[in-house]
Amino acid sequence: MFSIIIPVLHETAIINTLLDSLRKLDQDEPFETIVVDGSPTKDTLQVIADADVKKYACRQGRGYQMNEGAAHATGDILVFLHADTFLPLNALSVIRTSLENTRFVGGAFTLQIESQTMFFRMIAAVTNLRCQITHAPYGDQVIFVRKSFFDAMGGYADLPLMEDVDLMRRIKKKKAEIIILPETVLTSNRRWFQEGFLHTLLRDNTIIFLYWCGVQAEKLAKFYPWLQQ
Repeated sequence: MFSIIIPVLHETAIINTLLDSLRKLDQDEPFETIVVDGSPTKDTLQVIADADVKKYACRQGRGYQMNEGAAHATGDILVFLHADTFLPLNALSVIRTSLENTRFVGGAFTLQIESQTMFFRMIAAVTNLRCQITHAPYGDQVIFVRKSFFDAMGGYADLPLMEDVDLMRRIKKKKAEIIILPETVLTSNRRWFQEGFLHTLLRDNTIIFLYWCGVQAEKLAKFYPWLQQ
């Protein structure tokens, strides 16, 4: 079975739309849905309409929240889904098929951003090219991993950001392999509109560069306002 784990922070406006989309996934693949709220007010959990969703709360931090979800997961494959990203209808089937090859411990999808403008198409294309070269996907590409391997690695590091990059680093150190699926996931462009196109582009790439240069994630987190909530 699959466990779809969704870390949230003030996602009342979108969470039920996302959960509705999951009910449309290929019904031949059983899965559970786990939502982990990092807000002390638990505002996102309070608006969830689906009674079958497993709901948990813990301290804020995407990596910490995803670890909390994984600790309660009963599936043998963990799928870490951002609240503003939507899976293709055959997502679970293609994951299962890909992991029938036992050399892969996990993987991610190809990225598509919710817009047909040249700007967003270029960003997605560059991200996907980088991912194919480095085999180090970001969280908005929907990372999935065998639970046994995830647990053996100790899960995500307790970082305020870059937990996805850190996980891929550790997978590489263990000389394990992941697969990048050609199927696309659709992620929202809302952050680009909220924070400004140029500002978001320059900041994100600068932060990634500094992290790879060894700057601690805790120091870089101050550049992301929502992490200070």
